[in-house]
Amino acid sequence: MTIDRTTLRWNGWGLSNQHNPLPEGASQWEWIRETLGMSRLPTTTAKPLSEIKLAPCRLAEETLDKLRQLVGGNQVKIDDYERAFHARGKSYHDLLYVRAGKLDMAPDAIVYPRSADEVLAIVKLASDEDITLIPYGGGSSVVGGINALAKSLGGAVVTLDTTLMTRVIQIDKVAMTATIEAGIYGPALEQALQKHGVTLAHYPQSFEYSTLGGWIAARGAGQQSNRYGKAEKWLVSAKLATPKGFWTTEATPASAAGPNLNQLVAGSEGTLGVICEATVKIHEIPALKDYRGYLFKDFTSGVEAARRINHAEIPVAMVRLSDAPETHFFQAASSTTSPTSLKARLQQAYLRFRGFNDAPCLMLIGHEGDGETVAWAQARTEAICKSLGAMKLGTGPGQRWYHGRFGSPHMRDPMLDHGLGLDTLETSTRWSNIATLKDAVASAIEKAIEANLPEPGGRGIVMTHVSHSYPDGASLYFTFIFPRQLDREVAQWQAIKRAASDAILENRGTISHHHGVGMDHVPWLAEEKGAIGFELMKSIKREMDPKGVMNPGKLLG
Repeated sequence: MTIDRTTLRWNGWGLSNQHNPLPEGASQWEWIRETLGMSRLPTTTAKPLSEIKLAPCRLAEETLDKLRQLVGGNQVKIDDYERAFHARGKSYHDLLYVRAGKLDMAPDAIVYPRSADEVLAIVKLASDEDITLIPYGGGSSVVGGINALAKSLGGAVVTLDTTLMTRVIQIDKVAMTATIEAGIYGPALEQALQKHGVTLAHYPQSFEYSTLGGWIAARGAGQQSNRYGKAEKWLVSAKLATPKGFWTTEATPASAAGPNLNQLVAGSEGTLGVICEATVKIHEIPALKDYRGYLFKDFTSGVEAARRINHAEIPVAMVRLSDAPETHFFQAASSTTSPTSLKARLQQAYLRFRGFNDAPCLMLIGHEGDGETVAWAQARTEAICKSLGAMKLGTGPGQRWYHGRFGSPHMRDPMLDHGLGLDTLETSTRWSNIATLKDAVASAIEKAIEANLPEPGGRGIVMTHVSHSYPDGASLYFTFIFPRQLDREVAQWQAIKRAASDAILENRGTISHHHGVGMDHVPWLAEEKGAIGFELMKSIKREMDPKGVMNPGKLLG
């Protein structure tokens, strides 16, 4: 099972007929306008594909014929829709270009192989003829990871789309591993596994429109990674088609035979080869899932609760802590009740009675497993939260989050239609540095927005949450909304991104916890890895891809 690409938005997120969470006339629009200090919300709709003229295909007809011979005529696409769909990823930066009709980065052809052998043949052809090749799964990258950038000015680009490669090759319920082709989308993967009573349980926010290969290539994280691990933890082995031939990494549960080369594959971002299939760790479908909310008086006490939960080695699936601005924003954005209504005033009065100020922080904790383990873990986490002054909110907030957990990205398109910018970035650091890093990055974003506003009196909203946590630290995920400078919207974004990224490295964070490097984070990677480490990465790239045809401009620049 795969997704019909013609049902998806080529210049946005999700289905073409996706339900709009912020329809025209919704009460939230006025609140957003007032919060951002805007005199009005302009209409800034995207340019339709019918009004955009793409550059002619630069591939010679002889090369197109060779591609058709390898995979079949129907599997080589050069029409405008396919080229536009595969031009860029789904970052805010990418959408500024595609919504404006700027498709100079569109690939010349898109090839849909159906097997690892076909992938290898395409890779070899690209290498032999020195043609840029872009590996592509769901296209959900938010860091420029699959943009169709040619290796040389004016050169041809072929995008290799893996989404016809969806077979579950083997399920080993003794070792609890599964071998699966890399082009399978998240929902299809889980449907196939759960028929056999097992799950990978990797649920990133992009789950509905991203693929197994993309998760590995970007070193991604699911929302329940506390229990099930990030991609580099659940990856057992991978098979890649490279310019040097097939490369299959070791698959033993542990080894002292030198470094584990799976760690080169996870996070390689298509620069070494195309991930064709992967063996991954699987789990029995949990008998019980318990998600519930707690309200903390401040972010500091919530962070301390998350730290204690991790240090106590309680088997949680998820610990997610929103700061006060995020707690307030999502409550306001999802509510149809006026903040001055009787119900809202009563809620505020009750919180003040309980000793909470006007800036509480919401924590969501998820437990998954058998009933006995879940009950024990839930009691332990609740005791920790209570000891730090948290208020129990019950399962209501947790269930609402769980059932709508893939919905937040759908808010971006209607905001872009009204002159607003919305972007995210993430990092991680040790527990002892969480407060310092959070304050520095949030301040840098706020100052950069303030210096790049379209009108006096405007302002941005900067929100943060802890999304993934570990014994030694946690990730910080920043979301920021701001009025767009319509005459310099790319330059505005670049100023904000540069300020935030500089602040991350200056304050001992990583340039990315789970989004990857892509094109957007290349300027900061060498500093993070150090001169020796960065040169080592480049030498591996030169060895595996001597002509540099594999996804140029990503990861290493």
